[in-house]
Amino acid sequence: MTPGDAGAEPDRSRYHIAALAKGLQVLSLFDGVTLSLRTSEIAALTGIPMPTAFRIVATLEDLGYLERRHDGTVQPGVKVLTLGSAAMRGSGLVQLSDRPLRLLADATGETVNLGVLVEDRVLYLARLRNADLVTANVHVGSTLPATYTSMGKLLLAHLPPDELDRRLTDASFAPGAGPNAVPGRAALLAQLAEIRRDGYAVQDQELAQGLRSVSVPVLGADGAPAAAVNVAVSALRRPLADLRGEILDRLRATAADITTRLRTR
Repeated sequence: MTPGDAGAEPDRSRYHIAALAKGLQVLSLFDGVTLSLRTSEIAALTGIPMPTAFRIVATLEDLGYLERRHDGTVQPGVKVLTLGSAAMRGSGLVQLSDRPLRLLADATGETVNLGVLVEDRVLYLARLRNADLVTANVHVGSTLPATYTSMGKLLLAHLPPDELDRRLTDASFAPGAGPNAVPGRAALLAQLAEIRRDGYAVQDQELAQGLRSVSVPVLGADGAPAAAVNVAVSALRRPLADLRGEILDRLRATAADITTRLRTR
């Protein structure tokens, strides 16, 4: 039986290229939190022998996927950024969400975001920013701690308990967040129970001073959250009650629109 036989289920392991897999494993270490690494650190984190790690890093440098810094560490090169940008622009989820998100941004006059969960962080896939929003330098491709964001908490709330336990570590509650940031696992679990009950998540100056947001899920074909969409507002202009009124109604309608588009594409 050949790989092209109709009805055949290919044995994908037969086509596994170990060297390519190791190269991708190295690139995956640079996750938005880890910005640069030494080759010895790459070997330690991946379990790849040092001589092999050295050759992989050298190859990725030659091809432009890694760049050497003045201190001897390496960081993602321009080619990685280009691939990431192309992947997000070409994502079916991003393309299908574009019009509903723009309509939501126009209707509310506020910042609108679309994100997915990557381990214990939220990856921003789309962002339509209101110019007066006081926030950190967040852009498409940024990741933020899921524990301090409305999108992150919403998506964490729907994980199976064992998966939630695996993803949450002490590093998930890093210092430097907003004044109302959840202090630890016990407090977060109480919040997640409320989110599952209510069907939406709010963060009130947990990520940063002066920033509030509300999120709802975008559902995949299996009925589980595939992504989250939120509306972020300035705490100086919008009281918390605003997030549970018309904004939440419009947000839910937008998420339902995106969900329908995903299921009928």
